[in-house]
Amino acid sequence: MGKSQDKVAVITGGASGIGAATARLFVSEGAKVVLVDLNEEKGKAFEKELKELSQEVLFIKANITSEEEVKNIFKQTVETFGKVDVVFNNAGIGRVHPSHDLEYSEWRKTVNVDLDGVFLVARESIREMLKTDGGTIVNTASMYGWVGSPGSAAYNAAKGGVINLTRSLALEYAEQNIRINALCPGFIDTPIIPEEDKQALAAITPLKRLGKTEEMAKAVLFMASDDSSYMTGNSLTLDGGYTAQ
Repeated sequence: MGKSQDKVAVITGGASGIGAATARLFVSEGAKVVLVDLNEEKGKAFEKELKELSQEVLFIKANITSEEEVKNIFKQTVETFGKVDVVFNNAGIGRVHPSHDLEYSEWRKTVNVDLDGVFLVARESIREMLKTDGGTIVNTASMYGWVGSPGSAAYNAAKGGVINLTRSLALEYAEQNIRINALCPGFIDTPIIPEEDKQALAAITPLKRLGKTEEMAKAVLFMASDDSSYMTGNSLTLDGGYTAQ
């Protein structure tokens, strides 16, 4: 029996990168998986791929900055699978841009997705979990929620907010058996990082390589499963030692 056997898991940003790797792992561990992504083409293609492994997979196109669309994610999930056990609150964006040239609209867009959207998904997750025996939420923050980096003020501010949002919600709902933790990845080998930058980023990482999406997925599974049953309000940093420097 898998660590997520018969659990219903909602994964935002689920069509690629860390989200997709986590979806694959959860399906292999027996979960019923709801993929949420703004990219409908990728999402439907990935849904088809996963359905070759398990028929209990659903793709929902949604923008996590829309209250109505977020509410619809959970409405469709409950209508299809009956409950919500696990939420990997993973969708996000980021770009590097000098702060003195950063348009306020770009700042708002980043914070809207990376912090406001995380709150909206967490809120609807909690509303569903309060109807049952609880559940687990894993919010994707970043090692840059702990340390700064030039040109990423909006992203860093939002991810720092996710870390403290995680703490606050974990304390608020601990007695309702809702455990809430955060994943803080470092430099991960995904298409988001340009090929020409990967060698340089590996060089400034103590382990001298980029992280793998599969490594992040295993951490999410740990935080979402009973293996971490005494863990809440925590932020697990997987960064190859970067923030230890």
